[in-house]
Amino acid sequence: MEMSSSASAAPSVLLNTGARMPLLGLGMYKLCEAVLQAVDASLAAGYRAFDSAAVYGNEAELGRSLKELLPKYGLTREDVFITSKLAPKDQGERAMDGALESLSRLGMDYIDLYLIHWPGTRGLDVTDQRNPGNRAQSWAALEELHAQGKLKAIGVSNYTPAHMRELMATCKVRPAVLQVEFHPLECQAELRRVCQEFGVCFQAYSSLGMGELLADPMVVQVAETCQRTPSQVLLRWAVQQDVPVLPKSSNPERIKENARIFDFALSDGDMGRLSALDQGHKYCWDPSPVV
Repeated sequence: MEMSSSASAAPSVLLNTGARMPLLGLGMYKLCEAVLQAVDASLAAGYRAFDSAAVYGNEAELGRSLKELLPKYGLTREDVFITSKLAPKDQGERAMDGALESLSRLGMDYIDLYLIHWPGTRGLDVTDQRNPGNRAQSWAALEELHAQGKLKAIGVSNYTPAHMRELMATCKVRPAVLQVEFHPLECQAELRRVCQEFGVCFQAYSSLGMGELLADPMVVQVAETCQRTPSQVLLRWAVQQDVPVLPKSSNPERIKENARIFDFALSDGDMGRLSALDQGHKYCWDPSPVV
């Protein structure tokens, strides 16, 4: 993955589509009430990527906020990178409609990156043998919309190594991105190897471990050493490995703080000490039972 950090562009990674995706984006999970304020603060702080999803219930508000705020910052639609995700209830035969509904709610002609949010299907047991067929049907729909230019890049979220290999064996269009939980307690070594093998960008969510890692003694110690905040250390740990991050906040000061991760570096020793915390611990969802 090539890096770009020119003055005219936010630091980014090169996707297998040839497009660039910013290393820093605003995660919008559970962000429903203060979307306009959060988007405003993010654009002011230099964020150029926004990560929504059908199940977040804020696609429409994100679209309206950008329409209102982009001119304020001298920006156009092409200057921002928008991600959304297919709801598990639309997995399978409703995938085409689900994706088009996301586009409609956002009020946009295209989405930069659209992900299958979850390997399972709402209403089906995780062991239900219809899950693989539904995933394949969803992917075919996303491939079709990608060919039409409505989804510039397509990818997946919460896939395991087995789900990834299954997809790679049958897809016509390779996923551009895999978005999963990633932080020092869940380093995802096997998934990162799979992504490297297939040329897929590995992207992090829950970099702060639902906030719990901010008080981890090692994280605090490293933060004190380099005179940064624990959140900046955790985000820097990821981007220093070329892993894009999506910190979520509606607090303008916190949004600004989370953006200040490109003007310092962690030492090899600090990177190693943080990575040594790995114990395969998930704060969010575990997709491994999904067949």
